[in-house]
Amino acid sequence: MNNKTNLSNAWWVALLLLATIWILARHNQPAPYQTDKGLVFGTIYQITYQCDSSLKADIEAELARFDGSLSPFNDTSTISRINRGEDIIPDTLFLNAFRRSMEVSEQTDGAFDITVAQLVNAWGFGFKQGAFPDSAMIDSLLQFTGYRKVSLSPQGKVIKQDSRTMFTCSAIAKGYAVDIIAQLLSSKGVKNYMVDIGGEVVVRGLSPKETPWRIGINKPVDDSLATNQELQEILQITDAGIATSGNYRNFYYKGGKKYAHTVDPRTGYPIQHSILSATVIARDCMSADAYATAFMVMGLDKAKEFTARHPELDVYLIYSDEQGRYQTYSTPGMQQYIAQP
Repeated sequence: MNNKTNLSNAWWVALLLLATIWILARHNQPAPYQTDKGLVFGTIYQITYQCDSSLKADIEAELARFDGSLSPFNDTSTISRINRGEDIIPDTLFLNAFRRSMEVSEQTDGAFDITVAQLVNAWGFGFKQGAFPDSAMIDSLLQFTGYRKVSLSPQGKVIKQDSRTMFTCSAIAKGYAVDIIAQLLSSKGVKNYMVDIGGEVVVRGLSPKETPWRIGINKPVDDSLATNQELQEILQITDAGIATSGNYRNFYYKGGKKYAHTVDPRTGYPIQHSILSATVIARDCMSADAYATAFMVMGLDKAKEFTARHPELDVYLIYSDEQGRYQTYSTPGMQQYIAQP
């Protein structure tokens, strides 16, 4: 009887020891990487992050909150209500985007400007389709376009010098949304993640391969259906926001002439510069998004001058030379991120 009892006790001790080892082994294993995908703002999002469980419900709730603030396609959003002239106090998301937009507009001498909505609509690239504009229409729209014609009251209300002024945050909203989701993940204790919304990206920590994240820069081939995925460069990077602006996907031809979606807020016309795409690395994606658009508007020489004065921005430009060949320009800081073949 004693032998049977001893054997039974030994078996239970062994089983307990094995269970303890299994629990400890499980505890020491790193959390798996999750990947969530979906549609938002008329584009695709993909978020990869290291976490024990899916956070997709939280992510989509935050994206819905963002859509309710800054989407001009949502009739009940804050930006839509302000565009209609409703007397409201904007939410924090709108105010943050507005204030940062004004800062970038000031720095870039109006090359970036969220009051460009009426012009973008007139050229057929906005949230309303307009007839092809003539010079008289452009001159008329320019009368109430310009970041200096809007401001905030002490209470936080938007003040327009002309009620016809309308806002579009299309050149900053995706980047800001990426930042918002990145903040959500960090608040949940996630340390390793990549947030990608329509090509605007924030990366933190390490990828599933335990290396910095690899982010591609597409070749600027005319590609309105976004089917071409040929890469110009691959960046190896972490802890940064990355945004690319280009005229190779959103454009149309009329009368044999190509019209690109980037409109210069100062002239009212689509840009005709040699820059085909601008990729910007900054501390946050909202800023990277805005500056990328500004560089497209500035043109090559002005963009080079600006980046020389702002070494905190790392920039990669693809442009067309006089013979129509692709050429590139990158700031000194960008070189550290370009992966070697």
